[in-house]
Amino acid sequence: MIYSSVLAAVVSALAAEAIDNTSKQAWQKLYDPGSEDGHDMAILSRSVERGKISRLDADCWVFARLHSQLKPRHWDVLVAKYSTHKGRKVQSLGRLWPIVASHAPKLFIISAVTAWAIPKMKGADGKRSSDIIVLPAQFYDMNRWDPDASPERTRRRWRAGIEVVLDGMVVEALAEAGAILTHEGLSLENAA
Repeated sequence: MIYSSVLAAVVSALAAEAIDNTSKQAWQKLYDPGSEDGHDMAILSRSVERGKISRLDADCWVFARLHSQLKPRHWDVLVAKYSTHKGRKVQSLGRLWPIVASHAPKLFIISAVTAWAIPKMKGADGKRSSDIIVLPAQFYDMNRWDPDASPERTRRRWRAGIEVVLDGMVVEALAEAGAILTHEGLSLENAA
C-alpha cells in the first residue's frame, strides 16, 4: 500500500509535481493503456512495493491520472488548497473564484478564495521559505476586500459562505479522486 488515504495520495502527488526532477517520467514505462483489467495503478503499487520504481514515480503517475480524470473544478480546488507549486496554485485560484456563487462583490470573492487557499501564516512578519506563497498580513483584513464598506456581519457571512462552498468542493474532489484511485486498483487504508 503506497498511500494511507486519498488525501495523502493527493498531497503527495501535488508535492511531487513541484519537485524539479527530470526522472519524473519513469512511471510511463509501466503504463499499459490497453491492459484488459484497467487497473494500471495496481501494477504501479506493486512496482513501488518491490522497489522497481520510486515513490516519486508513483506520485507523478497519480498526479497525471488525477489531472486527466478529475473535473476541472475538482482539480483546481485540490491544487488551490494543497499544492505548493506557486504557478499552478495561482492559475487554479484564477479559475476557481469565477465559479464560486456568492452575493459578495467580485473583489471580495477573489480575496476570500485566495485567503482560503493561502491561509495567514503564523510567525514573525511572515518570514518563510521562498518555496511557498506568503501574502502580507494586511491582505487578510476583510475591510480591504469590500469597496462598498458593507457591515462586518455581512462580510463575515459572505466569507463563511464562500468557505463552505470551497470546502464542499474539496470534499467532492477527494471523493472523486478516491473513486479514480480505487477504480485503478490502488488500495488505500481509508477512503478520506
